Amino acid sequence: MAHHKSAQKRIRRNETRRRINHSRISRVRTFVRKVEDAIVSGNRDAAREALQLAQPEIHRGVTRGVMHRNTAARRISKLARRINAMPV
Repeated sequence: MAHHKSAQKRIRRNETRRRINHSRISRVRTFVRKVEDAIVSGNRDAAREALQLAQPEIHRGVTRGVMHRNTAARRISKLARRINAMPV
């Protein structure tokens, strides 16, 4: 356990930030999962709509610092490629 006041405050602050970041990451994963479920179901229109909703959430994760911008771009690109490869 920390002995200095500043170290104790740092521990409290780190735990608060961890919880906030975890909820943000979880939110992004949920939106990505909805896109993947739509792709698996074979519904191209639903997959496109889900991707339209997921893109701002993924970019918001970048803005908030829970995801690197290249990671976000790669995930969006990967989902878009999978949707475009679906039969019409």
